[in-house]
Amino acid sequence: MRTGPLLILPFAVACAGDPAGPAADPPIIDAASVAPNEHNVLSAVVFARVRSADSVAVRYRLDAASGDSSTAAVRVTRDSASIPVLGLMPASRYVLRVVAYGAGGTSTGGFLSFTTDTLPTDLPRYTTSGSDPSPGYVAFAAGPYGLVIDNTGRVVWYRRMPNGAGLNFIAQSSGHFFLRPPTSNPFDIEPWLELDVLGRITRTLTCARGLQPRLHDLIVERNDSYWLMCDETRTMDLSEVGGVAGARVTGTAIQHIGADGELLFHWSPFDHFAITDVQLSERTGPNVNWTHGNAIDFDRDGSLLVSFRNLGEITKIDVATGAVRWRLGGRANQFAFENTATPAFVGQHSARALATGTLVLLDNIGNPIESRVERYAIDERARTARLVHSYGAAPSALTLIGGSVQALDNERTLVSFGTAGRVEEYDAAGRVVWRITGNAGYVFRAQRIPSLYAPGLTTVANR
Repeated sequence: MRTGPLLILPFAVACAGDPAGPAADPPIIDAASVAPNEHNVLSAVVFARVRSADSVAVRYRLDAASGDSSTAAVRVTRDSASIPVLGLMPASRYVLRVVAYGAGGTSTGGFLSFTTDTLPTDLPRYTTSGSDPSPGYVAFAAGPYGLVIDNTGRVVWYRRMPNGAGLNFIAQSSGHFFLRPPTSNPFDIEPWLELDVLGRITRTLTCARGLQPRLHDLIVERNDSYWLMCDETRTMDLSEVGGVAGARVTGTAIQHIGADGELLFHWSPFDHFAITDVQLSERTGPNVNWTHGNAIDFDRDGSLLVSFRNLGEITKIDVATGAVRWRLGGRANQFAFENTATPAFVGQHSARALATGTLVLLDNIGNPIESRVERYAIDERARTARLVHSYGAAPSALTLIGGSVQALDNERTLVSFGTAGRVEEYDAAGRVVWRITGNAGYVFRAQRIPSLYAPGLTTVANR
């Protein structure tokens, strides 16, 4: 059974006769117990009370098995610690032992017994194929669940939300999971929720100025500040540009919020874009979904890249001044496209910056027959965008909405084809090396993570 690496390494053991001083006392485990996790039958929580210990982990195995697995270690606070045990099998009996680490060495406690419960009856089941997947797990939302599967398709982690999980379930570099579930009242503000590895809600993240957070993307920094997209709606007279008077126009604002809730940055499309940047067919009714931002990422120079689906463009924004540095694609395009037709992409999702000057995205309907993964080499000075890599699924898949790409190590790419129900991993040549077989359902975004214990502390090339 694969587990994540230790987050805290055991401390060095002091030796008797050390000229720096006498040997430290060995750790002592005074008490230990195990309890189920209320959010997830595939996990448990071990509580330990210790002395002379800096960190604690748990070794565990199936009752009839040989060979232990280990959790990540956690720090001891005031002589006690709570240790998550993740990725267990359902309806199975385990034996567990606490391991305490300290300056005086390592101590192992007595055996604990724990039996997991059965899985929820409505939890989705998956099967996979492919003999060469990248290591780790794949996280996504499915109906009421945010969940994680291993490379065999087994669900190894889940969290059920009472009103549904929303479409987007992701991990961030803070080491937490995030999702934006709907509330029971569709007119409520619907914040993002931060979950720890046991599925407990630890924080809510929302927009400033009373704006509605968008579910499409989120960036959480290691200092716990965050960037998110927000719906900003204004009443406008569009009668002179093919619309109606009193139209309610919704654009995507970008905000940076500090860990204390302070608004650090606000960018509004109403200050930078024209309503005519969207096609006429999108601005004729009383409610206009103008920009439809669906992805944010940092370019390698620290600027922000934003994908605006309804404009068909990727926009680069200076986060110090809010100035638009360039616009790629759409009616306000500033680039010459090479090796591809114009428009190069339409209805795109999941635009991500790779190495300097390289952009990857899912082109949903630039080719009306199939959605394709595309990589572009961007020359900002010459204002050229050269298509360097393009491939689709085999057989072809088309998703008019949703979908995602994630760049992995070794030039691999994990792709969700949204409503087409396909999640696949490709090697550098565009060959499928792993996939969820059958119809996976609508997977708005799939994300490979290396560990259940530190889900966002990833070794892959991109978020």
